Amino acid sequence: MEENYLISIKGRQNVDGQVGEVELTTLGSYVKRGPYRFIVYKEYMSENDTSQKTSILKIEGNSCLTLMRRGGDSTRLILENGKRHLCQYDTDYGNLMIGIFTSHLDTTLDDAGGKLDVSYTLDINSSLSSTNELSITVKEAKNSDVKN
Repeated sequence: MEENYLISIKGRQNVDGQVGEVELTTLGSYVKRGPYRFIVYKEYMSENDTSQKTSILKIEGNSCLTLMRRGGDSTRLILENGKRHLCQYDTDYGNLMIGIFTSHLDTTLDDAGGKLDVSYTLDINSSLSSTNELSITVKEAKNSDVKN
């Protein structure tokens, strides 16, 4: 897959009143296959880390997002508007079974790119762990967007 799209991700997590934010901008792929759209990009856990993880976002219409991560540990999280799913989350320290309730999922993605916004909660053993917001923007990369 050709990495010819600029993918910007902004995440916000609230755990017991402590808010953390993360931003990532990277090159990746964006394709449509049947009723699904896929956003694929690579992540490095730190600047000095050469191991990479591949993240795949599978979007079905305006109601369901599946986040899959491969490389070392594998994770598959299902975020479906108005529903709670139990999902396995793999970490370097072991596996967790977490609940994900999606309160808001909205997308304006089309063939040229667009935006995806999602709000959800995570729970462990049915106890609220965090509230989360994720905003992803996809646009075709131009030479001026890419820095060497």
